[in-house]
Amino acid sequence: MKNAHNTLWAHSKSAALTLAFAAGTAALLAGCAGVKPPPKEYTQDRLDEQIQVPPGNVVALETTAVGLLNYECKANPAKGGNIGWVLVSPQAELMDRTGKKVAAYSGPPATWTHIDGSSVVGMQVAVAPRPGATNLDYQLSKGTPGAAPGVMQNITYIQRIKTKGGQDLSKACTQTDMGDKLTLPYQADYIFWKAA
Repeated sequence: MKNAHNTLWAHSKSAALTLAFAAGTAALLAGCAGVKPPPKEYTQDRLDEQIQVPPGNVVALETTAVGLLNYECKANPAKGGNIGWVLVSPQAELMDRTGKKVAAYSGPPATWTHIDGSSVVGMQVAVAPRPGATNLDYQLSKGTPGAAPGVMQNITYIQRIKTKGGQDLSKACTQTDMGDKLTLPYQADYIFWKAA
């Protein structure tokens, strides 16, 4: 009788373990089905040559920015003193490819500050036209990192690509409009590079 009881107990225990293992495997597979594949490695092959980062650099961080660009109607020294809309301050939040906020963009000068406290200032070196009159140009900036250690400490270049909005400057800006303000929403990808 004892042997029959032990045999029955062993079979029940084995069946319970098998059932638990099967249920756990099914749950694991179901969980994995919702996991997104890793993002494709960034390539700049389709970008205009003038905004491509030179060889010897690798991508350090890929982000998408959403924010506002604040303009003022005034004389623009960069355009010979002609009156026009001049960018006076950008403000945007940057998310990494997982959707986590990792940095903020402000200026002038154009400054990206990571949540770890590190930062980099960008100096524009080239632009490339973006299709659509109201989209910002694509841009390549040379990076000058701040002193604080972190992600931005070794950034050599910053690319602005995939722009949407930010440049609908059709509102009147003449001598009589001097001092008027204009705020425009925009989105762009900022790709940060460092020396390989």
